[in-house]
Amino acid sequence: MQTGSVTTPFGRRPMTLALVRRQTALAEIKQGKTADKWKVFRDISAAMELLGIQSNSLAILDALLSFYPDNELRQDAQMIVFPSNAQLALRAHAMAGATLRRHIALLVEAGLIVRKDSANGKRYARKDCNGQIECAFGFDLSPLLARSEELAKLAQQVIANRTAFRKAKESLTICRRDVRKLITAAMKEGAEGDWQAIEDIYVALVSRIPRVPTLADVTATLEEMEMLREEIVNRLEIQEDSKNNSTNDAHSEQHIQSSESESTYELEPSSGKELGAKPSEMRRPKRESKKAFPLGVVLKACPTISDYAPGGTIGNWRDLMSAAVVVRSMLGVSPSAYQEACEAMGPENAAAAVACILERANFINSAGGYLRNLTRRSERDEFSLGPMIMALLKTNGQASLRAG
Repeated sequence: MQTGSVTTPFGRRPMTLALVRRQTALAEIKQGKTADKWKVFRDISAAMELLGIQSNSLAILDALLSFYPDNELRQDAQMIVFPSNAQLALRAHAMAGATLRRHIALLVEAGLIVRKDSANGKRYARKDCNGQIECAFGFDLSPLLARSEELAKLAQQVIANRTAFRKAKESLTICRRDVRKLITAAMKEGAEGDWQAIEDIYVALVSRIPRVPTLADVTATLEEMEMLREEIVNRLEIQEDSKNNSTNDAHSEQHIQSSESESTYELEPSSGKELGAKPSEMRRPKRESKKAFPLGVVLKACPTISDYAPGGTIGNWRDLMSAAVVVRSMLGVSPSAYQEACEAMGPENAAAAVACILERANFINSAGGYLRNLTRRSERDEFSLGPMIMALLKTNGQASLRAG
């Protein structure tokens, strides 16, 4: 195996430091290392986009591998192949000469092969007296063996990304269908609320999906669409609960009136002590923790709060809550008001509420009073962050459209 020295390309082809690094790295292949050449080729085929090569590049690499006699690339073997351009073009499905040279250059640039050029640029092998190849000039396939593990990981990454992309697209399709049909049902059946505004948000979300979306595009849109679906379902459930409560209240009132003459004991309020209740439980019923909105959606709706985070960026909920404490002090919100908001909404939603208030600080006279009002409404289950966040998303989307 000839990897002991660095060779420069023949003719006008330039030498780069990247080529030097690639050639010197070949000397570091572990002793006795082997790899199936067609397994490596399949990995490269899967990861071709990450490697920056094209289908014609794969056709040439396939042809080069066909000139290597063994199926196994070995560290102790001679891995330089030396076909002429005519032979190579023939095995690459009669590829044109200019196309052949261009894609050989792509393979070299991607670090998949290394040129070993002779003094005159010809490709050939010199044999010893025993007929064994003494030295050869052509294309060195050693990088395929040296990078076999890396190429396998790239292929696995591509496959995992494809799987995640397919699942995300399926989830987005189902979520879009749910939102569309829920909005239509709410409009047709006359449910209370500004359903036209919600439909506008839905249409804006769909219009932002690129013609050829990436995994990041689909994931971001899916988060917002799921939040919109959750908000719609919450609104419909609240309305249904209100109807049921009204019916139950009317039924209870009738029952109390009819049973008043029979027993007054049932109408007396219980002290709670008889049931062994704790004082805190008597004062306030236990509340369930509220689900936080996706962090990415909150940051899209409230980008300003990132300026107050450690390092100027928010990567998790802890960063957002730290930034909210800074903003709380800046806006003049008292620690007690913020603490009550955390208890009523949950720390994540309280931080998100502060981020929303910051976005609309120019329109709010007293941030502390505004937050206390939201807290009281949240305690009565009369407040949801959804409309605030969706309104800010809509405003920011319109602003970005005007800016574009």
